[in-house]
Amino acid sequence: MLKKILQGDYTACANYYQFKLPLELDAVIPDDDSVRLLSAFVEGMDLSSLYDTYGKIRKNQASPCQLLKIVLYANMNRIYSSRDIEKACLRDINFMYLLEGMPPPDHSTISRFHSLHLSQCSEEVLKEQVGILLDLGEISAETVFIDGTKIEAYANRYTFVWKKAVTKNMRKRFDRITSFVAECEEMYGLKIVYNQEISIRTLKRLRKKLYAIKKEENITFVHGTGKRKTPLQRSIEQLEEHLDKLKEYTHKLHICGERNSYSKTDPDATFMRMKEDHMLNGQLKPAYNVQHAVDSEYVTWVNVSAHPTDTLTLIPLLKDMERVLGFKYQEVVADAGYEGEENYVFLDQNGQKSYIKPNNYEISKRRKYKNDIGRKENMLYDAVRDCYICHNGKEITSQKLIKEKTRSGYIRNTTIYRCDSCKGCPYKGRCIKGNNCQTPMEERSKTIYVSKTMEHYRKENLERFTSDRGTQLRVNRSIQAEGSFGNIKEDMGFRQYKFRGKQNVLMQSILIAMAQNMNKLHAKIQSGRTGTHLFELKNTA
Repeated sequence: MLKKILQGDYTACANYYQFKLPLELDAVIPDDDSVRLLSAFVEGMDLSSLYDTYGKIRKNQASPCQLLKIVLYANMNRIYSSRDIEKACLRDINFMYLLEGMPPPDHSTISRFHSLHLSQCSEEVLKEQVGILLDLGEISAETVFIDGTKIEAYANRYTFVWKKAVTKNMRKRFDRITSFVAECEEMYGLKIVYNQEISIRTLKRLRKKLYAIKKEENITFVHGTGKRKTPLQRSIEQLEEHLDKLKEYTHKLHICGERNSYSKTDPDATFMRMKEDHMLNGQLKPAYNVQHAVDSEYVTWVNVSAHPTDTLTLIPLLKDMERVLGFKYQEVVADAGYEGEENYVFLDQNGQKSYIKPNNYEISKRRKYKNDIGRKENMLYDAVRDCYICHNGKEITSQKLIKEKTRSGYIRNTTIYRCDSCKGCPYKGRCIKGNNCQTPMEERSKTIYVSKTMEHYRKENLERFTSDRGTQLRVNRSIQAEGSFGNIKEDMGFRQYKFRGKQNVLMQSILIAMAQNMNKLHAKIQSGRTGTHLFELKNTA
């Protein structure tokens, strides 16, 4: 009997067990298991956009609907690797239940489903899930809580390309090229540069003339040890090196675009400063800035951005939500990282109320802030004369209006206020700050930069933010929006993407959000909290 153990067929040495009823998997799985909820929920979704990505669906294999159930249930249970999902389909009874008797897919089939099919229609699939939650009354479609976090990309940490370094090296290369072209003009009696600018076109024109000289003089290039190269060959080889380097720098700058860096192994990833620092020295890592729009504890929309800050991500997120979901939220609640004049103007013009925490909200409560006589918030403002009155009673009048263009292209109007003379003022040391200014303190006057549009919208937003409704929404934002990322990173253990490229990263972000929504729906059903949208404030004595 023991000799049979060494055979490849292990059933030859196995004990025979009596099969017992029931044989159906449906009877073995508990009635309140989340896998039953997931299967019924996905069956109610319109997956025509997913099926359109397939040409011809083979028989006797898992359908796209069944594959979607599998990957969703895997994400619900902290399984993200395609090989681990394949292993679960072979061993886990819940995955067998979702397959409905079909043979388990291998890891390559699961990987192709992610990158070739689901990545093309992930937004439409999320729209279907949100639509069902809306029909069930689980989301309000009135108030949305927005927050963002950075998740590490699936890229090598040290394959970075910095835009400043490339620009500096390109400038140094052009300095070397200038002297090289001058040497070639003097050596070969050519006239290449007709003005002071040297470009790649100039080098190509020089290369054409150098090869013409080679052909006229019938020069043969040599290679290898023991052979002396002619000055023309060395010049042409040096010219080709310059051209290759310039093409390389141009290509890198094109990939960077408006970003400051990218990773060679994932060009869509940008190096950002993250909270998880493995070197404990503030090192930047390739990552994506992921934005979540949360309504009634469900993630209704996801956006992936290359911007390390959240300010420039709010408008694209809201536009995509309105375009795909088909409805518009009336109340937008966000943290201080989203405050900006452009965001305020967009929300006002779009008919949406902002509940954004001001940047100076926390610091404005401190005694030091309130006693700072140099801040415009602590000065008297005369609206008729359009001037501020400082602590010494002098007027700080408006001098000129300047227009500033932000990174997104928004034009901001800033008014400059300046005091005529601050000489002899006893409060000058407390009022004028900044010791690094090159102008001596005796010659400096108090200057204030004010954006009246920003001040207007910030005042209106602060009134809503500190109202009873704003207090409730502020508390719910901490619970719901920040809680969504807490569930993903801690409960679901997701801290790094498994795919490369922005499209695949967006697909996996949506897949994680949908899995989180299913876990949340299951928890609310079991705890009897369905239909609730906001947490009520606790009454304190």
